[in-house]
Formats: sequence, structure tokens, C-alpha cells
Amino acid sequence: MRTEKEILDLIIKTAEEDERIRAVIMAGSRANPKCPKDIFMDYDICYIVEDVAPFYNNTEYIERFGELLMLQMPETMRGAANDGSFVYLMQFADGNRIDLSFTSEKYEDDGEPAIVLLDKDNKVQCGTDDAIYHVKPPTENDYFSCCNDFWWCSMNVAKGIWRDELPYVMEMYHEVVRKNLHSMIDWYIGMKNNFAVSVGKSGKYYKNYLSKKQYEMYKATFSGSDYDDVWKSLFKAGDLFRAMALGVGIHFGFTYLHEDDRRVCSHLKQIRKLPQDAKEVY
Repeated sequence: MRTEKEILDLIIKTAEEDERIRAVIMAGSRANPKCPKDIFMDYDICYIVEDVAPFYNNTEYIERFGELLMLQMPETMRGAANDGSFVYLMQFADGNRIDLSFTSEKYEDDGEPAIVLLDKDNKVQCGTDDAIYHVKPPTENDYFSCCNDFWWCSMNVAKGIWRDELPYVMEMYHEVVRKNLHSMIDWYIGMKNNFAVSVGKSGKYYKNYLSKKQYEMYKATFSGSDYDDVWKSLFKAGDLFRAMALGVGIHFGFTYLHEDDRRVCSHLKQIRKLPQDAKEVY
């Protein structure tokens, strides 16, 4: 695997030798001093150019960066943003990855940590503070909506299990119920750390901020495809959500939906006992 110095030297040298490239910015984890360093960190690079057109879908140009294992070009795929930029997501055979974007837009410091690697016109400014990623405090409506949606959609998981609709069960549990669980965990961690920390993408730093017991509870919310396993995980998710929500509610003076919690949990337990040929719920 090529070293960080070798990769950055190549990125900068390419820009120095090409007058069309006016500046080079590195963002992402490598620009954030608070991110733990490892061998899988991407190089998130932005080339600011005078005109994107010559670099648009120009696979010959990127051959200089190394032997590709796989390439993705979002602007050529369905759902493309078409915002005038062009991005090459390059996974190399040596294990390195460069996410390289070309844009003709003036670089605006949006608060995301970034490092100026080259600025031919002395026009680019950016910082390395990661406050933009810090957990934000919830409003009362954020809190209410999260609680309401968590318990409401838990009933959808139960309904899907009874109907033997596994894809629906997994989507509802892992994409909807879990999203609300993550929101509450984020707020809990933020509350405990004066909202001055980031939990990372998809909560990847939860282990750093939750107690060992809390993290074990979180791990227990994951399930396989066996419905009995899903049931156990769903109730574990409810236990963890309740614990987090009560703490967040007390801290902010928000009212927890105790009755929704109690009624839904009772409803879930009854559905779990319900035979597949039942004509009525109760």
C-alpha cells in the first residue's frame, strides 16, 4: 500500500502540473484531527478548476492515480445530482481510496474540517474545527416526534412478523425504528458531553461514549432473520430507547410518552402470542 505522503505528493503534483486546476482541498476524516486514524481512511479531495467539462467522465485522466480495483462515477448513475461538479470514487488495488471531485465553484467554508493542499490564487480559506458534526440538541417537537414514531413503527414491525413479511419487517425495524433509536442515543450522548462531540456516521463512535452496559444493550438490538430473534431484539430496542428517552426528557424538561410506551408494549406482547390463523386481534 502506498503511504500517505506518496498519495498526497501525487495529488498535489498532478495539480501543480495542470494549470486548469487552481486549488486542492482535502476534507473528510484525514482533515479532522479528532478522527481516529486507520488504514481505511479515504482521501477526500476536491480539485477547483476553471472548467469542469474537460474532466467530466474522463477516465483516461485518472489513470495517473494508480491501478483501479473499482470505480464509481455518481454523475453517470441514476439519481445523479447534476450540480455541475464531477466525482470519481476510486478504490485502488493497493488498498488506498481517493474520492476526487472536480468543481468550478468557489470554495465556501461551510464549517466542515478541511485542509488547503494547494492554492495557486490565494483565494481559499478553511478550518479544521469539527463542530459542524457535533450532536445538536433536540427541540421539544423533535423529542415528541421521535418517541411517537419509535413506538408507532414498532407496531408495524409486529404486524409484519405476524403476516410473515420479512422484507417489510427488516426495513421497518432497521431503517425506521432504528433511526429513531439512533436519534435518541445521539441526544443522550450529546447531553452527557455538553453537545461538544460527534458520534460519527451511523453512530460508529457509540462505543466510545456509552457505558459498557449500555453498549451491550445496543448490541442486543440487532437481530437475524428468525422472527423469535426479531421479537427479542425489538423489545431490547424498546428497553434501550426508554432508558435514553427518560434521561433526555428529564434533562430538557420534556414529557416522555409513558402511556404510549405502556400501551404499545402490551399490544406487542399480545401480537406475539397471536396465532397465525387469528381472525381478530384480541
